[in-house]
Amino acid sequence: MAGFNSYVEQPRYSCAIGAMQSVVAIPKAVPILHSGPGCGEMVSGFFERSRGYAGGDTAPCTNFNEKDVVFGGIDKLRDIITNTYKILDTDLQVVLTGCTGGIVGDDIEGLVQEFQDEGRPIVAVDTPGFKCNNFVSHCHVVNAIINQYVAEHDDYDEYRTEKKTVNLFASIPYQDPFWKGNIREYKRLLEGVGLKVNVLFGPESGGVKEWQTIPEANFNILVSPWYGKPIVDNLKGKYGQPYLWFHHIPIGANETERFLREVYAFGNENGAELSEKKFEAFLKKEINAYYQEIDNLATFLLEFRFGLPNFAHVFHDASYVVGIAKFLLHEVGIIPKELFITDNTPEKYQKDIEDDIASISDKKEIPVYFEPDAGKAQEKVREATHDGRGIILGSGWDQKLAEEKNYDYLPISIPNSVRLVLTTNYVGFSGGLRLIEDIYNTALTKY
Repeated sequence: MAGFNSYVEQPRYSCAIGAMQSVVAIPKAVPILHSGPGCGEMVSGFFERSRGYAGGDTAPCTNFNEKDVVFGGIDKLRDIITNTYKILDTDLQVVLTGCTGGIVGDDIEGLVQEFQDEGRPIVAVDTPGFKCNNFVSHCHVVNAIINQYVAEHDDYDEYRTEKKTVNLFASIPYQDPFWKGNIREYKRLLEGVGLKVNVLFGPESGGVKEWQTIPEANFNILVSPWYGKPIVDNLKGKYGQPYLWFHHIPIGANETERFLREVYAFGNENGAELSEKKFEAFLKKEINAYYQEIDNLATFLLEFRFGLPNFAHVFHDASYVVGIAKFLLHEVGIIPKELFITDNTPEKYQKDIEDDIASISDKKEIPVYFEPDAGKAQEKVREATHDGRGIILGSGWDQKLAEEKNYDYLPISIPNSVRLVLTTNYVGFSGGLRLIEDIYNTALTKY
């Protein structure tokens, strides 16, 4: 709900407790919900196929009820935590509050401190849904783990001792449907540059033990226009780690090369001593492989040129909207038309994002709207008229709109019940090729 008299139609993100998915994405970490019984089920349903080890509607929950609203539910929470340790083989527990717990004001931090004093790996995060969305609370969860768990297990005499190790903060687990594949590709690319990477989430992560090595890393990499910034700021203050801030997802050859060159330069500025010879050899191999596939497209593009989309509308978070718009115009030849950023971007970051989009072309103005109400965004597409054939890249909400406009349609964001995503990535050279495949395969189904 946007206010007392208005609603957000077709939301593309969840409330604050949706950041339980950031916990689910850490191997053998378990979210414990101090909330009503429907919160975990709501989150699981919104993100699709997202239960993990013990998440979604299988997460331990106090099932807050009317009696707990009156008398508090802290004793019930104590029992849930105690029994979770008995039943589940966990490396980390993260207690998150729902709206009812937040309103009642139970002292979950004090309770969790009791378990922390016993040496238990557990942290508390205040995540009532009315406070923020899951983009923001993802940062709260990560910083809580750093401040309450990593810092408590920090026995280093000095920090930043591993000069070639970096901490990566990029795709938000489950909010980005391609997060697993993207993280795997980021790790492969950064290792190709000569770095060791703490990815922290997903099957490529070493789990809680990898989180414990965060202070060793020489620097951090943030790939995001705004979300995740509080995390790298926290680490800079706590461990003196500088960070490289790349403002959008790098897709295709142009932006991936720029990303890797910035990483290489930043790493050597901070003492990583990366080999220029190995870096250039790796980059050359990746670029050659990419353009070999692009060359193979020539015959296809010539044969089907009248049946392929020549303009696009994108509904997504700011990182994807900027990254996809640059890729479509410069490497695919599809013109970005009205673009819609649906992540409720804080106002202080919007001007930089607008400037980034304005820099895509010095010949065409690309309209961009910061519109978390996707119902209003869709109305703008309905009103727009453009020559040629269009494609909509958005969520499951946008399929009917594409049908109305007789556009091609590619689901790339949540909520999405019309596409199964397991390990697909859109990051990097291979991600650009995959996005080209997906766009043109969509068009071929209607050819």
